[in-house]
Amino acid sequence: VAEIIEGLKELPELVRRVLKLDNEILALARDLYEEKSLLLMGRGYNYATCLEGALKVKEVSYMHSEGILSGELKHGPLALVDENMPCVLVILKDNTYAKCHNALQQVMARHCRPITICEEGDKEVQEMSYRSIGIPRTVDCLMNILAVIPLQLLSFHLAVLKGLDVDCPRNLAKSVTTE
Repeated sequence: VAEIIEGLKELPELVRRVLKLDNEILALARDLYEEKSLLLMGRGYNYATCLEGALKVKEVSYMHSEGILSGELKHGPLALVDENMPCVLVILKDNTYAKCHNALQQVMARHCRPITICEEGDKEVQEMSYRSIGIPRTVDCLMNILAVIPLQLLSFHLAVLKGLDVDCPRNLAKSVTTE
């Protein structure tokens, strides 16, 4: 618990560091904004990160995107992966690292040019990636807070490059009403 509390105290500075990657993420968006689809893959905490990233991409850029549990690749999604399908993999040094690394190898075997969100200094993943975004290390349960920021920035830049109004996405309610 003390480690998590300390991680929470450091989080604002770590978020600032991730936000400084904006130009790198804009360059990535320039490569992707004309694509039709985007697959985002992760495991553990980072599966939820990928789901959120895919949702943001859909909501503001109107690009088809799916968050995929990387362990389920062989149960269908792998059939979509080839040199024309952009794939983002969140691969962090947590208890799912080896299995996520395996997913990276699987998409590479299908000639995909993988884009990874990994920890700063993870040379192994960075060298295997077509593009890589390195984020700072913190406590495992807080890493997804940092990992989702590049995906949020990516969705923003994709929308802007397409000439869309990110402040007023179509068909998106600003509030939810219940009966």
